[in-house]
Amino acid sequence: MVRPRWVLALLAALAIAAAFAVLGQWQLSRAVESSRVETHPTETIVPLAEKAEPSKPIRQTSTGQMVSVTGRWVPGDEQIVGNRVNGEATGYWVVSHLAVDADGEPGLPVARGWAADEKTARAVAAGLADEGTEAVTVIGRLLPTEAPEAPDDGADPHSMTTVSTAALINLWADFDNRDVYTAYVVEIEPPTGLTPIDSPPPSQEVELNWLNVFYAVEWVVFAGFAIFLWYRLVRDAYEREQEEAADAAAQAPAETTSSAP
Repeated sequence: MVRPRWVLALLAALAIAAAFAVLGQWQLSRAVESSRVETHPTETIVPLAEKAEPSKPIRQTSTGQMVSVTGRWVPGDEQIVGNRVNGEATGYWVVSHLAVDADGEPGLPVARGWAADEKTARAVAAGLADEGTEAVTVIGRLLPTEAPEAPDDGADPHSMTTVSTAALINLWADFDNRDVYTAYVVEIEPPTGLTPIDSPPPSQEVELNWLNVFYAVEWVVFAGFAIFLWYRLVRDAYEREQEEAADAAAQAPAETTSSAP
């Protein structure tokens, strides 16, 4: 092992192993970087205009953002949305139509609150139909519109289980040739008779890139294999020299015997 050529071979193996280790560290750092989640201050209240535009889908970074919006309620456009889970209970949402204070007064669905039974929800909705049309400011969490669902067989054809702007605009009175937000707002302060809707901040999940981790482990294995290969080469050379020495020692007595008179 201390012969010059094997020392040089060891240095070469160490250099190769170091290069593999660097590559493994790079792959591991890539796995960590790809798992980082860009956090957004969703709990900071910002104007709705900064996060959504009428007739345009909201960005993923805007989902769950707390927003404020000024407009006027459109009495009579309240809708009941069933099968809504609040905590561990299933009940009903009351969804109102807010004409946003902007060009053309685009429509924005606002989930006002939750009720455990349909009777309570409809009673509150009937009371909201008497709301005035003066300007109000709504604060709540911005969420993307949901896909419409057809009612079950035998159910009320006008019943809803999702907050779909595509379905709501067909139920809002005199809503023609006007823009609508492809999102809705969950109001944080419900009207009297309703329970606040459980709307937690969006979760920030971190998912590790296991493919990069696998590559990093591979490079570590390659680094160890470089050292092991050097060891095997040295051992094979040593064993070969030992065998050659043993063969030479075995042939020496035979030659001496054959040369005797």
